[in-house]
This record gives sequence, C-alpha cells and structure tokens, in this order.
Amino acid sequence: MHAPNVDAAPSVREQMNIVIVGHVDHGKSTLVGRLLADTGSLPQGKLEHARAICDRQGKVFEYAFLLDALEAEQDQGITIDSARCFFKTDARDYIIIDAPGHIEFLKNMISGAARAEAALLLIDAKEGVRENSRRHGYVLGLLGIRQVTVVVNKMDLVGCDKDVFDAIEAEYSAFLAECGMVPQRFIPISARDGDNVATPSDRMPWYHGPTVLEAVDLFRKAAPKRDQPLRMPVQDVYKFNLRGDDRRIVAGRVESGHFQVGDAVVFSPSNKITTIASVEAFSAPPTDHAAAPDVTGVTLAEQLFIQRGELMSHLGDRPLVSTRFRANIMWLARQPMVQGRDYKLRLATTAMPCRIHRILSVLDASELTHTADRAEIGRHDVAEVILETRRPIAFDPIDRFEATGRFVIVDGYDLAGGGIIREAVDDDVAGLREVARRRDFEWAPGHISRADRVQRNGHEAGLVLVTGPAGIGKAAMARVLEQLLFERGCCAYLLDGKNVFLGLDADMLGALDKAEMLRRYAEVAHLFVDAGQIVVSTSNTFGLADHAAMRTVVGAQDTLHVHIGDDDGEADVVLPPELGPEEGAATVFAALVERAWIGPAAGPAAGV
Repeated sequence: MHAPNVDAAPSVREQMNIVIVGHVDHGKSTLVGRLLADTGSLPQGKLEHARAICDRQGKVFEYAFLLDALEAEQDQGITIDSARCFFKTDARDYIIIDAPGHIEFLKNMISGAARAEAALLLIDAKEGVRENSRRHGYVLGLLGIRQVTVVVNKMDLVGCDKDVFDAIEAEYSAFLAECGMVPQRFIPISARDGDNVATPSDRMPWYHGPTVLEAVDLFRKAAPKRDQPLRMPVQDVYKFNLRGDDRRIVAGRVESGHFQVGDAVVFSPSNKITTIASVEAFSAPPTDHAAAPDVTGVTLAEQLFIQRGELMSHLGDRPLVSTRFRANIMWLARQPMVQGRDYKLRLATTAMPCRIHRILSVLDASELTHTADRAEIGRHDVAEVILETRRPIAFDPIDRFEATGRFVIVDGYDLAGGGIIREAVDDDVAGLREVARRRDFEWAPGHISRADRVQRNGHEAGLVLVTGPAGIGKAAMARVLEQLLFERGCCAYLLDGKNVFLGLDADMLGALDKAEMLRRYAEVAHLFVDAGQIVVSTSNTFGLADHAAMRTVVGAQDTLHVHIGDDDGEADVVLPPELGPEEGAATVFAALVERAWIGPAAGPAAGV
C-alpha cells in the first residue's frame, strides 16, 4: 500500500447549475430521482425511506418521491418548491434544480431557473406539447438560458414510436424558433424505466444520440465571471468621520470582471470618470484588487458624488445608457400591466419608475400566435415591449451580461413580472447624451479639481432648473433663492437664457436650431457647475419638455428640477403657484439640504 501524497492539492472539480422544467405531470421529478439513483448520488437510506412512505400511503413507488420533501406534496402529486440536489458524472459535479410545472407556481419556476446555466425541458410523449410547455420554453429564453436540451419523456406509453417523437421535435422546434431559441438536441426517454437516462435504450434502437447524462456533460461552462468585463453595481456609499476619516467608500458586489488600485473607471449613467485609490473590505486583510463575486468597497481619486444604482466599469467597455430599451417580459400579477401606468423597475441595485412606451407584440403560448394591437399585458402573458424609465439607467443586453440585463417589475409592494433587455432604444436625448459622454472623456481638467472647489466652498455644485408656465413667478422665486443661497455663504449664480445668447443678432440666432441653442445653454450651465457654483436657471427660451435635455448635458446627479404649477411627473420638487417667492425659495433650499448639496448651515460663512 502506498502512503498518501500529502503534498498533492485536491483537484477542484467543475460545477454547473442546471434546471429541469416542463408541464405538470410530464415527469420532471421522476427524471431527477432517476438521475440521483443511477449516478449513486442518493444519501444512504434515502431510497428505502421513500419506498417505505409509498408503502404506508398505499402508493406504487415513483422515483419522483426521492425529490419531494413534503408529504403534502406527495399527496397532491405536485412539486411546489424549487428543490436543489446534487449528482456527479465523470466530467463534473451538478447542482440540479427541479422547478414546478404547474401554472400557478410560475414565480417559483422563474426564481429557480434564474440560477441555472443550462436546462432540460421535459415533454410528455403521450400528451404532446402543451400550453405550459410553450410557456416554460419562453421563460427559459426570457431568463437568458441558451443551452437547452428537450427530453421527450414517457416514450413507453406510446410504444417507443419514432413518428411520435419526430412530430413533437418538429412542433416544438418551430415554437422555440419563434422565441429566438435553438435547442441543442431532443432525447427520447422513459424516466420511470431508465431508457436513455444513464444508459442507451434497447427499446428505441432508432435513436443514436447521447443519453441524458451524456447530454448534460455536453453543456458548456461560461467563462469565469472574473475574466469578463467589469460590472459593479453600487449598493451604497459609506462615509466615516471618526478620527478625521473623510473617505467616501463606494460599496457593492462585483458581478463580473476584476479591478485594482490605479484602474481608470467610469460610473454610469452619470458618466463620472476617476481612478480607484484603494480597495476596502470590512474585517479582512488589506488588498489592492477585487474580482467577481467579491463584495467590496473602493475609494476614488476624487470625492465624486456617486449614488446607489450607478454601475462601475472600466473605460474601455461601458454599459449602455438610455431611458428606453426593448425587452421581453413575462407578467405574473393578477392585474394586467397597462400603458400609461407607472411601475417600479429593479435592475441590479437600480430602482426606477418605469412604464410601457410601446407594446410590440404579445405571444399567445397556447395558439403560437403574436398580437400587436394590445393595450395591456395579462397574467401569464409573455410580451415584447419598449419600456421607458423616468431617468436614464445603465444596463447591458442579456446576451452580454445576465446581472445587468435581467430585471423585475414591482407593482406596489408585489413582484408583478420580470424580463430581459434585448437592446437599447434611442430616446429623445440620445444625441445629447452621446455628446455629453464624449465631452466628459475629452475634458481637459485644470490643476484645481471640482472636489477641491467643493471643499473650499463648503457645498456641492449643481443646477437648480426651474420650469413652469410663463407668468407663474419663476423669475421672482429664482432671484430670492439666489439671494438666500448667497446670504448663507454659497457660491450661487442666476443664469438666464438671454444672457447666454447676447451678441447674437436675429440672423445668427435663426441659424441655430432649437436643439443647438439648448445644447449651448446647457454647456454654459455645466461650466458654472464645474467651477463649483450652484446655478439657478429660469429661462423661458425652451419648453417644459427640455428639462430632460438639460439634465442630460449637465448630468442627472447634478440637476435638481423644480417645477412651479401642476406636477409634470418628472420634477424633483413641485411648488404650487400660490406659494410666494420666499416660501418657494425656502422649500427649494430645504430640498438642497436633504440632497446634501449644502448643509443646514451652508457655506464658509458657517465655518465649514
């Protein structure tokens, strides 16, 4: 007998998450139970215990009972919760998720399948392709799972007939093609009897493909997340004042990629660019780097104003930014999703009001038809839509990143639906957004940074954009606000559109279209903000809708939108017209304090 080699490090086996889905009673749990038994992965005594339960209940033993943990589930014959169990082949270890097939448990199925890298989708050979078979196929596509093998179960009930198998393969392949999916293969099996599960079947000599166990070994592992481009959604920003520590630690989980001290990074959608000064961790050894899936924090070379929901990436591979994107969604709430109503979209750490901009099509999974003239999306419907968020958000298409390409929709306090992002859609300010991004990348900074000015001035800089109908009192309130800020020691400046365009005669103004006038006006405001000023803007040169363009050029994080009059649905602060200039200015001042642009006792005059 040879002595063990104590110096040899144990080999690390590859691991993969797969999910098994399908219509209720099509045999998912039976297949999982058979896989566990045939690979010797059951705990000792588990098989005997399941047989004893069946004897006590007067039932014929089924391999499904190896997976069902609750006797109540066995009584109903329905698997309710997504169960996780483990088996192994010579190639790798598997975490296999058995997701419920009943239509009422679609939420559970989605939460289970969301963790999977590949899928086995079961269809009953005798029943054929059912409505839920189609719906589950769509859900896999919706979740971004592209590696799918279709398993046609219960072939023994149709006499192992090749024609039945071929008909199901043709019908279901056509459906998956409508969903933009191409299954890797179809496998005929009998999970109860073990045909083509772990060993080839003598009863189906016409089938020459892999068994189920061989098929799962053919699934490919994605590249390690640390080797993918950097994506770190900002969870929070912490500031500790103990013993003079004034660092701002930007914290989050690295969803993909890696970084180290000195890396140049950009935060989206604000487009703020800086370098990483340090990598921070709580109760952990010091380090100068981090990688997915670390939960970590960073300090930045500049004290930038970063908020939860921003997405940190390297400069060379940024996420997309827009207020509109094309998405596939599945609606689960009892009340339909309707146009014109606001919902809450949650993507990574972003939470943002959203609504349907346009319904492109709704798929009827039972009839395999699309309808494009719908004004709402009903329960269990799957649809292709263009969603619009109230403010710009950062995201990626699902085929690039799962964590930043998958979202859920909340209605009130309830999870109402979920979906995946296919592509960005240009909104009304897409051109200006690209101009602003190029400007920020090409900006020639001086020796005095904006953070230096903030420290000297004792307050953040930004644009207070005042909108409202003509004659409603914008100018009067803005002048009082400027005076109030000045008296509190703030660097404040009232910017009127007339002053920006002085010196241009009528012909020169006429040569500028409205978009170019707006861009120039916003760039002037941006210069003042970069110089550390709180800019109060009241121009009537542009319409009420142009505040989105102003916010885009100046920066969403650096803009406080104040609207006087009826709420336009976009403003940060809404002032009733009957409020006097002094009361209005005081309300805006309080909003600036709440946003932490200024302190309650603002400016150097307050000893800051």
